[in-house]
Amino acid sequence: MLFNSIHFLIFFPIVVFLYFKLSHKYRWILLLIISYYFYMSWKPEYAILLLISTVIDYAAGIQITKSTTQIRKKIFLWISIISNFGMLFAFKYFTFFNESLREVLKLISIDFSPLTLKVLLPVGISFYTFQTLSYTIEVYRGKINAERHFGIYAVYVTFFPQLVAGPIERAANLLPQFFKENKFEYQRAVDGLKLMLWGFFKKIVIADRLAIFVNMVYNQPFEYTGVQLILATVFFGFQIYCDFSGYSDIAIGSAQVMGYSLMDNFKRPYFSKSIAEFWRRWHISLSTWFKDYLYIPLGGNKLSVKRTYINTFVVFLISGLWHGANWTFVIWGALHGFYMVFAMWTKKIRKKFVEIIGLIKFPKFYKLVQVAITFFLVTFAWIFFRANKMSDAIYVITHAFINLKTSFIELFLTSSKLSRINVIICILMILFMECVHLMQRHTEMRKFLSSKATYLRWTIYILLIIAILIFGMFNKTEFIYFQF
Repeated sequence: MLFNSIHFLIFFPIVVFLYFKLSHKYRWILLLIISYYFYMSWKPEYAILLLISTVIDYAAGIQITKSTTQIRKKIFLWISIISNFGMLFAFKYFTFFNESLREVLKLISIDFSPLTLKVLLPVGISFYTFQTLSYTIEVYRGKINAERHFGIYAVYVTFFPQLVAGPIERAANLLPQFFKENKFEYQRAVDGLKLMLWGFFKKIVIADRLAIFVNMVYNQPFEYTGVQLILATVFFGFQIYCDFSGYSDIAIGSAQVMGYSLMDNFKRPYFSKSIAEFWRRWHISLSTWFKDYLYIPLGGNKLSVKRTYINTFVVFLISGLWHGANWTFVIWGALHGFYMVFAMWTKKIRKKFVEIIGLIKFPKFYKLVQVAITFFLVTFAWIFFRANKMSDAIYVITHAFINLKTSFIELFLTSSKLSRINVIICILMILFMECVHLMQRHTEMRKFLSSKATYLRWTIYILLIIAILIFGMFNKTEFIYFQF
């Protein structure tokens, strides 16, 4: 079920009504049923995988707690890890690795006909796999107790707002909330609805409208040069942000209406002054997952400088692969890994250079330069993320600054009026969103609006709804991160 569908707009109010009408004792049953219904609306058969993952990690958690020896604890931990990654590999990476192996063997004249699995990727498998694994690892580390109530644990795994695209919640935060009796609170519900409204605006008005131009260019990049390629790449950076953060806003907001608190997943990432800061603001639940369960276990930055560089690069390489079974994602992850390692390696040199040229004397301008450079690096990497294949990405890079004048004229002067209007609307909406983000540096927008007069608040809400109705794209486009 898509958030941006009539189905959800009918589904959600009914769920909220039933939730608060039911006794707290039976609410977990409602949440479990409607969460499975929510997930099965895509492809019912894949709910079996969700159930298998739930059962395995529930049992593993209990057995880890019961175990009296460290070896036995590790056995059940590895049962959980192998089972979850095994399913993830089979459905997401099996064909990719086989085809990659075939290409490698072809280089040494060995003929290999790989077995391929022609199956649809289960929606959200990477998200719920990481969520259940974090639970098992935390139980193993002794940071949380194993959950004995199977129903409550199953709700933690399948909780519908964040099931298919996060945030990837930690058991320590979310599990205890299902035992707490939530009463309907008007202000909390209103705050949740405000966040949902902003999420719908970002998805339906900005992301889906940007997708028209981005898809037109990136699905046939060889037909374009210069400005069209540059604009499509910049547009994609905002498209994926509005699409994914829009989903997170709707997820967090809908959970808040019912009384549940999910972690923030985005904090104005395009205002970051470095790649490291970008990853502290972008897909925060995934970044912290990799830090806690991969980077730190590898040694983090506690070992030699060389080992720190290797650990950092490996984490980003795997992060790229997490996003998709395609070499374009691997290169995207490797690029960010390179950015991070290069930044660490040149930190002292860059600091001295800034002091020598006197840029440090102009802190505001210096910050602006840092933000611009970071945005350029992130946007350049997005080329590989969005490209359908490596040859497309290489073409975009090599032709982005060719025929700039001609491509500008083609786009803004000789193209159809409808196309020009769409581009202009996209630019205006991005500027509006960034103005809101600038205001949010000082206070959260919802808190800011709450302090204003009732007529002003409702004027803004109504204008936002009107903007969605007038400029929104109602073609029920799936969220980008559903494919991961």
